[in-house]
Amino acid sequence: MKTESIEDFYRHKFDGVPDNLKQATGHFNVFRLEDCLSKEGSTVRYSRRDFYKISLIRGTNRYHYADKSVEIAGTTLMFFNPQVPYTWESLSDDITGYFCIFTESFFTEKIKGRLNDLPMFANGGKPTYFLTPEQDADVSAIFSKMLEEIDSDYAYKYDLLRNYITELTHYALKRQPSEMLYQHPDANSRITAVFTELLERQFPIETTAQRFTLRSAKDFAQQLSIHVNHLNRAIKETTGKTTTHYITERIVAEAKALLRHTDWNISEISYCLGFEEAAHFNNFFKKQTEQTPGYFRNV
Repeated sequence: MKTESIEDFYRHKFDGVPDNLKQATGHFNVFRLEDCLSKEGSTVRYSRRDFYKISLIRGTNRYHYADKSVEIAGTTLMFFNPQVPYTWESLSDDITGYFCIFTESFFTEKIKGRLNDLPMFANGGKPTYFLTPEQDADVSAIFSKMLEEIDSDYAYKYDLLRNYITELTHYALKRQPSEMLYQHPDANSRITAVFTELLERQFPIETTAQRFTLRSAKDFAQQLSIHVNHLNRAIKETTGKTTTHYITERIVAEAKALLRHTDWNISEISYCLGFEEAAHFNNFFKKQTEQTPGYFRNV
């Protein structure tokens, strides 16, 4: 699955790359959605990007995000990170809204860490927020300020634009259950956080030469320099899931994404996911989904 670079984005939508794309401060831009639809139609190609994106979209749409698909009517605020592939397709003719894109280097090191820990940008987090008409007006006002500021001559406009991104994330966070916003500062939570980071670091799989290698609780325990029973207990107490269940879920999610959105054969996908034989992958996938990989790909 090819990753769309920010250069690809500009060439596809505007037939050219802006002069300031590679500036040392990173890149940011903001658009009205309807100004871009005439160029590309109302469907965005399914792929990963090497930049972040925040969108406010009105109308009836279908989103494909990682291995999930959801149909939404109304106004939606969506957050996309570079690790997860996505697309959306319009199901109505009245699509309007805004979106902004920015590279990780647009933020300082201090802010980057906080950004990647936020629920809307974290892998497995909540990227979609449904808005009421009043909330639509609030978020639209933030995007309008972005559009005004991006064309200004103000010397510190990019500082303001960073603040507007932060404002959007806080607006979404305030609409999320409070227990989801903070990690408990105990040892089990720290172990779980590092385990999750090690697991997610192996994804996405982007070429047939890439291979998922940490596949068992024992593998992760060795990386963390703790006993496997300690790891299993920490994961269970923090998430309610076993370590094996957690790993299996992630393998299945990546398998579904590769089956649906690449033309790799089953043997290649099997190898990338760490299986020695395609038959082993076939049995694993059928046990988890009650479908063979071939049937899932073609259904």
